[in-house]
Amino acid sequence: MDKDYEKWGDEELIVRLRDGEASITDYIMDKYKNLVRSKAKSMYILGADREDLIQEGMIGLFKAIRDYDTGRDASFFTFADLCVSRQMYTAVQAAGRQKHMPLNTYISLYTGGNENDGTGEEEWKLIDSVASVSGKNPEELLIDRENVEILEKIIEKELSSFEKQVLDLYLTGMKYSQIAKVLGRDDKSTDNALQRIKSKLKRAMCQERRCKKN
Repeated sequence: MDKDYEKWGDEELIVRLRDGEASITDYIMDKYKNLVRSKAKSMYILGADREDLIQEGMIGLFKAIRDYDTGRDASFFTFADLCVSRQMYTAVQAAGRQKHMPLNTYISLYTGGNENDGTGEEEWKLIDSVASVSGKNPEELLIDRENVEILEKIIEKELSSFEKQVLDLYLTGMKYSQIAKVLGRDDKSTDNALQRIKSKLKRAMCQERRCKKN
């Protein structure tokens, strides 16, 4: 029996696994463990324990191997990426975080959007919304704890449960199409949620600024 699995594609290996080559499961689990670790690193900002996330991610990977359908699903990598992300995020939600997000993770809100990468997606900069109403440059905002605390309060008060979920995953670096798959929503509703988040935060920051002046 040929054990040199590296020369075979994932989809071919899954077919062989279904035919009885059980050792292929261990090979694929080892092959994608770095994917799991990478996702655990990004999900860590949501307040979960990284080792627990890795364990959950490996469970998601195992489920991907078990459930992948070569005739129905996209590439195994895409399917596994979704299963791992969904398993981890479900674990984060189940943990019942006491706060929406640790204060120091809000620096992620200030990362710049990328140019169109050919996928039809252009990311927006939340920093633009906040800076435009605060009168401060990005460098000042990065060290302005007060603005971070204001954002926390606004997020808790203004955003719906779905919008908070979208924002959570956006902060891990996911694009709206990836977020949609993890949350089981369509691309359009997820993109609309991102636009609402931007609008709500900008409007609330404007109101906060006017209140402080009065």
